[in-house]
Order: sequence, then structure tokens, then C-alpha cells
Amino acid sequence: MKFFLLLSVIGFCWAQYAPHTKTGRTSIVHLFEWRWFDIALECERYLAPKGFGGVQISPPNENVVITDPSRPWWERYQPVSYKLCTRSGNESEFKDMVTRCNNVGVRIYVDAVINHMTGSGVSAGTSSTCGSYFNPGTRDFPAVPYSGWDFNDGKCKTGNGEFKSYNVAYQVRDCRLLGLLDLALEKDYVRSTIAEYLNRLIDIGVAGFRIDACKHMWPGDIKAILDKLHNLNTSWFPEGSRPFIYQEVIDLGGETITSSEYFGNGLVTEFKYGAKLGTVLRKWSGEKMAYLKNWGEGWGFMPSDRALVFVDNHDNQRGHGAGGASILTFWDARLYKMGVGFMLAHPYGFTRVMSSYHWPRYFENGKDVNDWIGPPNNNGVIKEVTINPDTTCGNGWVCEHRWRQIRNMVIFRNVVNGQPFTNWWDNGSNQVAFGRGNKGFIVFNNDDWALSATLQTGLPAGTYCDVISGDKIGANCTGIEINVSCDGNAYFSISNSAEDPFIAIHTESKL
Repeated sequence: MKFFLLLSVIGFCWAQYAPHTKTGRTSIVHLFEWRWFDIALECERYLAPKGFGGVQISPPNENVVITDPSRPWWERYQPVSYKLCTRSGNESEFKDMVTRCNNVGVRIYVDAVINHMTGSGVSAGTSSTCGSYFNPGTRDFPAVPYSGWDFNDGKCKTGNGEFKSYNVAYQVRDCRLLGLLDLALEKDYVRSTIAEYLNRLIDIGVAGFRIDACKHMWPGDIKAILDKLHNLNTSWFPEGSRPFIYQEVIDLGGETITSSEYFGNGLVTEFKYGAKLGTVLRKWSGEKMAYLKNWGEGWGFMPSDRALVFVDNHDNQRGHGAGGASILTFWDARLYKMGVGFMLAHPYGFTRVMSSYHWPRYFENGKDVNDWIGPPNNNGVIKEVTINPDTTCGNGWVCEHRWRQIRNMVIFRNVVNGQPFTNWWDNGSNQVAFGRGNKGFIVFNNDDWALSATLQTGLPAGTYCDVISGDKIGANCTGIEINVSCDGNAYFSISNSAEDPFIAIHTESKL
């Protein structure tokens, strides 16, 4: 009996780290600002067949409608209530999406904005996505309801209510972020109200949450809310399953608040990952791909089993958040595909792929002044995600997750899951290769000269289809073919001017 109880306690304590993806699916995708109807379709027609494990969606709760500038993306991060009513769709459309995605084994993770409500600079009224009345000036949000008692105004000691220094922990957590009204999360009413919102989503069938702005909340307050959450819906999840939690904590080092303070609540976003990988692939500051041999904890990152990793996200692809100019995005398509390919091949962390939309970039003094622009829309109504004959997206949607090179590397990661990091090779510069046990092998050439080398792949003998340059279709390959000899060696040739200067093969791409 004692042994059973111990196992039960261990299982409960570790449950929030499990993403509940279907067996064999190892990556999720952020479909940023998509409509619920389009996400449901994408789960059925593409994500499930291509082995994606889940979708991070934009915040589903009612938010303020910003008209100056006209409907920026960041209005989604200014809550008015917890009604399920946004530009992405209403509550019935949300429920339909969750059901349809779960039915094909693709999980839904909600971007949960629970640190604050909308704040200064926003006028009282009903200019919100559901039409609910709110008054930031009087701290009145009757659709929740919240009142002046539910905010941290009296707790913040900076005078104007705004935090002034990232090196003063209580300011970061008890004062306002960019004028947004900071909720008093130590109060049980506030905790219970937030938990009630999250529990509605769990009961509908979501698998977990990306919790926004965690650095601005005390870890103990977050835990108190998580402790109030229901188990997952048994229509799709085993009895007793707990919601998957990953927390947005920007920690590049040098600040008082650290990522490790949040490990007990769930996974944490490793922002150093994309910032460092971008620096290496851009070859800035003398960095070389050869230095990636001890990538992960060896680079000062958090433990792999606590890390949610990504090359870019919706913030830093616009210059917000963390990482600065080193961050690789779809605007740098050649390097970006290499970066995402490396991330999906390497065993470190739990991987999230970004899926974006275009906006007209315009720079003044090195800053993109159009970084605020919201998703493709007609007079504020989000446009449909259309699919072109070549399976890419139209209507202004980028859909990096549909790029052959990225989609095939998601499959690569599924195939090599659980295999060790093996057979590292480098030329001392920017040509590197590594394997994943006897399941997969990948080679990169980021030098200014051609790569030509015979390398030990660790794979069984045979002819393999390179899943970067093409696809295995039946018994044929539409791209480069690689021959692995009986001793596991194979010859690789990659031009430095290749459109995609890397090659990836795995056991399921064997012809």
C-alpha cells in the first residue's frame, strides 16, 4: 500500500510536465492568430497526418478592441473578461475545434493571460470582442467580475504603480507591466476566478496551458491556481491526467528572477535557445556550428526535461521579448530552416514550431515600426487560411509548419524519439553532422565552401531519401538519394550555395 501511495504522489507531482501528445508525436505548433474553424480543419487535413502532437492557440478569452492602431496583435493580451469570444471565434466554434482536434489526436494548448487585465490608455465602455462593459479607471470588470479589491495597486510601492527595475523582484511581480492592471493573485477569490476559467477550458477538452508573463507572477501564486485545476476530460485523456503546463519566463541571465524558480509548476520557455542558435548560424561574435557539440545544458541552458524550446516566437520574431536581432525568423528563410532543422533533430527540450503571418515590414532607426500589425483581415475580421496547390498557405499566412523542410523534420523527430545523440562530426568550422542512435542522421554546411565527406551515420545499409530536398513517395524519392554502406558510412556532398544546405535521413525514409 505504501508503495502504491508513493507512486501516486510521484505521478501527480510529475503530471504537469506531460504534454499528452499521442504516442509517437513529439512536437507542437503555434498557429498564431488563426481562427478556431481553420485550426480544426488544419488538425484534420494536415497536422494529424503529418505527426504534429498539438497546437498552441491564441488567447480565447474576451479582450479589448484597439482601434488606434487598428486591431494590433497585442490586443489579445489585454483581457476584459473570461468569456470565450474573440476574433478567432465564439464559444461554440471553440468547442468544435477542441473536439475535432482531439478526435484526430492533436491536442490544444491555450495561451492563458492571467497576470493582468487591460489597463491605462484604454477608455471605459463596451469596445471589446464580446461587447462586455469594462472601466480600467475604476478597476471595474463586471463580466468577470473584478473590482478595485482584486488588483495590486496598493501593494506596489513605486509611486506610479509601474515596475521600474527587473532587478527588484517584488516590483516585477506586484506592479503593472506596461500599464496593464496587475491582478492580486495572492487573494483566493482571484485565484478561484482564474481557476474557474481554466477549468471551463479543461472540461471542454484542452490538454494544457502556455501561461503568459509568468515572470510577473510569484511562483507560489501560480502553483495555488494550478492546484485548483480539474483533471483532463476523460473523453480523450486517461483518468487522473493533469493539464500540461509551460510557463513564459524570459531569462537570458543577469536578472534577479530566474527560470529555475518556476520548474516546480511545469516546463519553462528557454529563451536562450533561439537567441544563441541564431547567433551561431549567423556566425556572429566568432561563433561556429562546431561549438554546438555540447548544445543544451552545456551552453548554460536549463535541464532538458524542463525546457520548452523554439527558434522564434510571436514576440521575438517582431523584435519584442528576448533575443534581439540574432533571432531567426521566416524572413531569413534559408537560415531559419537550418535552425528549425537543428532544433528538431537535436534531443534537447520539448519543441514548438512557429507558424506566422506576413506583415509589411518598415524600419526606422533599426526598428520595425509595423511590428504591431495584426493578422490578415478584412475590416478587422481575420481572413481564412487558404491552401495553395503546392500545399503552402495563401491570404497572407506564412505557415512555416507546412514548409517541406520543417514538416519533414517534425516527422524526423518522431522517428528518432528516445534515441541517443551519436556520431558527432565537425570540420572545426560550420560543417557539422550528428546521428540519433540507429534511426536518423543529419548533416549541415553553413560554411562558405562546399562540404564533401564520408561520415558514419549509424544507420542500417541501404538507400535513403533526403527529406530536406524531397519526399519519399512510395518506392521513389523526389530529392537527393543517400547510399549507406554495410559499415554505416555514407558520402555527403552539400554545396555552400544550396537552397537548403543540409541533408537529413531516417529509417522511415529508406527506399
